[in-house]
Amino acid sequence: MSTTTRYLSDAQLAELRRLSPLRGLGSFAFTWALIASSFVLYCRWPGVLTFLVMWVVVSTRHLALAILMHEAAHCLVLRSKRANELVGNWLAAYPTMVKTEVYRAYHLVHHRETWTDADPDLELAKPFPITRSSFWRKVLRDLTGQTGWQRYRMLARLSSGLSPKGQGLEGRSLGSVLRDFVATQRGFLITNGAMLAALTAAGHPEAYLLGWVLPAFTGYSLVLRLRSIAEHAAIDDAADPLRNTRTTIASLPERLFLAPHNVNFHLEHHLFMFVPHYRLPAAHRMLLKAGVLDDAEIASGYLDVLRRATSKPESAESAA
Repeated sequence: MSTTTRYLSDAQLAELRRLSPLRGLGSFAFTWALIASSFVLYCRWPGVLTFLVMWVVVSTRHLALAILMHEAAHCLVLRSKRANELVGNWLAAYPTMVKTEVYRAYHLVHHRETWTDADPDLELAKPFPITRSSFWRKVLRDLTGQTGWQRYRMLARLSSGLSPKGQGLEGRSLGSVLRDFVATQRGFLITNGAMLAALTAAGHPEAYLLGWVLPAFTGYSLVLRLRSIAEHAAIDDAADPLRNTRTTIASLPERLFLAPHNVNFHLEHHLFMFVPHYRLPAAHRMLLKAGVLDDAEIASGYLDVLRRATSKPESAESAA
């Protein structure tokens, strides 16, 4: 157990680690209910407004699914590792072209090596703070699909047995590359095929492209970037476990669109990896009461985070 557990009593830690499978599965049900509702809304009244609603909802639910996959990777949904992988894969990871097992191996290194050269997420946070103009260029790349294209291109190439940043088929036949992709991404093809079939049966096959694929390439890239910035960018002390990651106090709209499933309590998650997402607010309250968070990295909202992350003067960028 991490030495950071010294911050709370054994009784408090026992309460925080208690799993509720019903609440865990309920988070998956809630997320998919929102996705389904946005599709129903568009299919019932197709138009620009309902498309925009669907795009916003599904863009943010892609993030929600990533968070739920993260929960399953930490074995915080159900009580067995196998059950967590089953639920995490079919209800969160496979629909978005990833795998819980692969993500777990990558993510646990991030927890062990936070802010060291071995941290696989280091490059996501290290460049900050940046200038506002640099930030808006990144937003433009996200919303025009450039970031998403790079992400899914790398995933597709890895799934096909190709180098993620390479070009072409690297001397292999197209058939062998496709066979590797199908074998690796069987879950993705099944879940996305089922979604496309359901929307086609509803008379709106275009909803799959407009309401699932497009958000994955555009809006999801933006909310994923904002999540990453909030968690680790522009921090004060990489060596201090209370200051090398951040908790962001989120309003109700922020919790709905930018911080689903309590992902804003990232400091608490790093301190107590064994705490399920629905108990992270309680962990925050306990730490506050104990005075542990008096000098911790806490932001008052996502605008506060962005102010810190974009505080580099424009003149500094020009000089560079």
